[in-house]
Amino acid sequence: MLTPTPLEELLDLAADVIGCDRRALPAGAAGSPFITLGGGLAQAVRLQARAGRQLGLAVDLAQLLGPAPLADVLARAVPVPAAVPGPPAGAVRALLPGQRAALAAERAAGAGAVCRVLSAELAGPLDAGALRRVLAALGARHEGLRTVFADAPHGPVRRVLAACAPPLVTLEAAGTGGGGDPVAAMHGYLAARARQLVGRPGRPPLVFALGRLAGGAHLLSFVYHDAVADSWSAALLWQELLADYDRAVHLRPLVRGLRPGPDTAGRAVVAARAGGLRAAGERAERLRGFPAAVDLAEGAPRPAVFDVRGERLHVGLDVRLRDAADATARRAGVPHGTVLLAAWALAVGRRAGLERLLVGCEVPRRATAALLGTPAPCSATVPVGCELEGGVDYFLRGVACAFSEALGCADLDSAELARELGVRPDRSRPVLTPVTFAARDELLPARVRAGDLSARFHHGHAGAVTADAALTVLRWREDPLLRLEFAPAVLSRSRAVRLAGEVRGALAALTAASPHTPVEDLLPAPAGARDLALPLS
Repeated sequence: MLTPTPLEELLDLAADVIGCDRRALPAGAAGSPFITLGGGLAQAVRLQARAGRQLGLAVDLAQLLGPAPLADVLARAVPVPAAVPGPPAGAVRALLPGQRAALAAERAAGAGAVCRVLSAELAGPLDAGALRRVLAALGARHEGLRTVFADAPHGPVRRVLAACAPPLVTLEAAGTGGGGDPVAAMHGYLAARARQLVGRPGRPPLVFALGRLAGGAHLLSFVYHDAVADSWSAALLWQELLADYDRAVHLRPLVRGLRPGPDTAGRAVVAARAGGLRAAGERAERLRGFPAAVDLAEGAPRPAVFDVRGERLHVGLDVRLRDAADATARRAGVPHGTVLLAAWALAVGRRAGLERLLVGCEVPRRATAALLGTPAPCSATVPVGCELEGGVDYFLRGVACAFSEALGCADLDSAELARELGVRPDRSRPVLTPVTFAARDELLPARVRAGDLSARFHHGHAGAVTADAALTVLRWREDPLLRLEFAPAVLSRSRAVRLAGEVRGALAALTAASPHTPVEDLLPAPAGARDLALPLS
């Protein structure tokens, strides 16, 4: 029997995580990227992790989700590198790019603009002692949870404390509000006190807050600064916390050994790279002709300085529409997130009277398997060029390819890219990404069991936005839920409600149409819509 080559073994793993025929995948992999073969972020992560664990091979996540054919990406896999010791605890370290951006945003717009909340509604008896032991173990494992920031003569720096368990505070009263929703009321209470919770000098800017709900349930909230973690990191910590809690209540030992930090795991999060200027120029060429901004204000004057204050709407979807979106994704050979991104681009484009637009998409910058298990600010928002043309399946595949191209440029500096495009700085609007999209449904399941607890996750809102309008997929498999965040200084609540309805309508039209139905025939332009684009030079 012939021994399979490393590429053949990797293709077998890829077929397994995608869920397709191992005999058929090599032909498609020779000419198509992973994302158009049905692979999404969750599948890419599983493939990267299994390649490292089972074959000792490192597959670059950004390349895997990029535009190159899958076979080419897998052929570039290299042996997993040995870990390099990081700086000692207490040593002064330079900021990571994500930390630098987060601290600058805080100086410009306040703590509310950079604080995030991810909560678990816990049903069942809670062992507070076990919870505190679990938090101590998390702090021992992850240096990101022990990182503090301080001013220095040449700008902020970071230090990693030798020991520091994430604090657990108890909320005796979360106040009222939230429209009768106790979780929303507690999130509002935390948002109003974000500065006090994460702004303690000499301490890491994060906290876990525990409050009581009716019927003996609890809400445990992770409140954190963007300089500490991104949405990937928050999901990772919740997975570890609940797995450790299950061990703790069953009196099994907790793992306290140090995990690789961002310095140890490699500087994959560093934005600058060899050939960066050339890469920015090449990316700019791909985006020329797309509007630099899409103004959803419908002609109303914008504030002279972008107002980060924001509001949100929850957009529920019935399971029939979810199932129709899944079926459309399978038919077109794209992830379900691509169908949702396409519906968002279609709704915004129709409202603005555009056939081409940029949508800023949240993407991971975790090039190594070690970084997959490292809490750090390693995400970026990159502009994805969406063209509303062709038949439905052609359109969906085009959006998938545009997304994969953008993923390959996730480490480019957005300001550098804007300069290459000739876009002048404008304090009144987000540069290149006034509308954004994020798919977070694959980061955490809707529910998790730990010991005698059942955890259901809720995404909080700190009252700030970074875009005129942002659509986020919060849940998909169970009780599908989207969230539309918007800047009321730009988009009134009534217009936001209409836009949310248009997103549902666009998704319904995409999933009901035949593969060859022209996209321009799916939806009429909303009444009063007009071309509000600012063209790129």
